[in-house]
Amino acid sequence: MILEMMMEALFALVDAFFISRLGSQDALATIGLTETFMFIVMSVALGISSAATAMVSRRVGENKPDEATFAGVQSIFMAIVVSLVLGVIGFMFAADLLRLMGGRESLVAEGTSYCRIMLTFNIVLVLLFVINAVFRGAGNASIAMRTLWLANGINIFLDPCLIFGLGPFPELGLKGAAIATCIGRGIGVLYQLYYLVNGRSLITVSMRHLKIVKDMLRKQLKVAIGGAGQYLLTTISWILVIRIIAVFGSDALAGYTVAMRVIMFTILPSWGLSMAASTLVGQNLGAGKPDRAEASAWKAAYYNMLFLASISILAFFVAPLVIGVFSNDPEVISNGVIALRIICAGYIFYAYEMVLGQSFNGAGDTYTPTLLNFIAFVLIQVPLAYVLAISAGLGPKGVYISIALSSAILAVMAIVVFRRGKWKSVVI
Repeated sequence: MILEMMMEALFALVDAFFISRLGSQDALATIGLTETFMFIVMSVALGISSAATAMVSRRVGENKPDEATFAGVQSIFMAIVVSLVLGVIGFMFAADLLRLMGGRESLVAEGTSYCRIMLTFNIVLVLLFVINAVFRGAGNASIAMRTLWLANGINIFLDPCLIFGLGPFPELGLKGAAIATCIGRGIGVLYQLYYLVNGRSLITVSMRHLKIVKDMLRKQLKVAIGGAGQYLLTTISWILVIRIIAVFGSDALAGYTVAMRVIMFTILPSWGLSMAASTLVGQNLGAGKPDRAEASAWKAAYYNMLFLASISILAFFVAPLVIGVFSNDPEVISNGVIALRIICAGYIFYAYEMVLGQSFNGAGDTYTPTLLNFIAFVLIQVPLAYVLAISAGLGPKGVYISIALSSAILAVMAIVVFRRGKWKSVVI
């Protein structure tokens, strides 16, 4: 899972690097604005994925592989329906969404095609996440890893080809980056589907599994709504934070976008540990071993803290060098360095929140982390970002401080609630 997430993180950095070579701050800013909406899509995908991992891992722990397969198929059905609805919205309103986020007309003109392609073909991203969650829930993390290595490997190869028109490929600029991403992810989904039907995985889908099981779908929908809710709250706060930063211009937005790409590069491997904890919690609860489930979560959280603490120290010293790889604009570099250093300061706390939040999800308790996210992000982070950035006159720096502080508060709340142990008795 760590190797899987490292490839996803690597692609995010490579993508930003090639787009930065276009020499347009609007291009980098477009990625930042589009990603706010892609995070809405990802929120839904992660919500369904949480339900898939929880249901599949619980059935695997109970030694019921056939029911685990039916559970996985219900998740895929949900993913297809939701992604098609979001795709239609993205196709129709891409330009309006960029304007809504404060993008100036030059940015809208340059970035609408990129935004429209990414949102219209969101189904490849959603299925990639959800089917990988099914494999992880069954303990087949290696298949999920190979899927993302294939998908993102193709992305990395096609990115410069379609952006700059290398060899026989057309020069498509920013739009080429979106096309490369969708092609890579689409091939990754085809690879997943092959493994779902070829009989080599614990989850093997045949024609008899391709039906709606109402009771199972209803349970998964309940878990998925809670899961999507926690990620949507995170995304809403993300969008509002981006909107506050946009007030300070494209340089600030571009610097923040680059910093967040670097941060995602360091955090995504940690998600591997978090998802491992989610799977182990679900399987051990299914096997009737709640104490072992809890031990798995605490051990993963401890290792995650050690990893992110070392990354935080490293980021402080190398921030100018890393941000400078993506831009030579002094203002962009300055904003990116400040963002990277301040946000990374909250890593030690965030390490525990990541793992414990996923452990709640693995147990099927998706509503507890939703409530905690509401408190930390909606009630604390966004108002604090506005007050520090606008009212107190700290500018973008105030936003970065609010992100670090709210992450620390969220971690403390997650630790306190997790210790109470109510998640051990959740029935799904």
